[in-house]
Amino acid sequence: MSDLLRAIVLGVVEGITEFLPISSTGHLILAADLIGASEERWTVFNLVIQTGAMLAVVWEYRARFFRIDVALYRNLIVAFIPAAVLGLLFSKYIKGYLFHAVPVALAFIVGGVIILLVERHPDRNVRVAEARNMTWLDALKVGIAQCFALIPGTSRSGATIIGGMLFGLSRKAATEFSFFLAVPTLVAAGLYDLWKHRDMLSAADVPVFAVGSVVAFVSAFVVIRWLIRYVATHDFKPFAWYRIAFGLVVLATAYFGWVDWKA
Repeated sequence: MSDLLRAIVLGVVEGITEFLPISSTGHLILAADLIGASEERWTVFNLVIQTGAMLAVVWEYRARFFRIDVALYRNLIVAFIPAAVLGLLFSKYIKGYLFHAVPVALAFIVGGVIILLVERHPDRNVRVAEARNMTWLDALKVGIAQCFALIPGTSRSGATIIGGMLFGLSRKAATEFSFFLAVPTLVAAGLYDLWKHRDMLSAADVPVFAVGSVVAFVSAFVVIRWLIRYVATHDFKPFAWYRIAFGLVVLATAYFGWVDWKA
């Protein structure tokens, strides 16, 4: 498989999974392993193309991002800080011990079970109907929830949406704020990793990174539009069952040796 084709495949995986509560990082780790793109260069690629998915959020909500909204920017800064600090402190250990198929599969399953438990009483304590009505304390709580997404397979969007619902946000408010929080989180992660590994990249990588980012943008934009409509009338139980089933499949293939998971 050529590098450009790998970039397209991983771009589609990133765009589809980034904003659904099913873990983009987990899917990218497994997909990269299956198509022979698990070396360090591709790990950097997977982080950088998240910026493409992030730009889909900026475009969809450009009316809010490109006007002065002090409360929104304040909340994004507050929510961004916890995961940023923990990520800087523990990213080396997380990548060394958890970026592997079995830990990812276990995180899929645990996350699916948590979603099912939360969805048993989704509207039990709704205080905030719209993301624009969130306080800085609401944002901080969502930011703390996002810290769990440092564990690959947990899902950044899943942690922030489900965490937001537990802390009193409506399903719509939690989903929208999860979209917004993706912007500083994904940009910071992508730029940091790109800078950290700049010595291993060359000008020849630019087309591959560009293709992956564009594909991620297009597929993420489609998913965002769909998810906004979906949450108006549906819950997240189907994603929970998908996570559990997918995690069990990965564990089974690893246990019986049906797939040689190198990652």
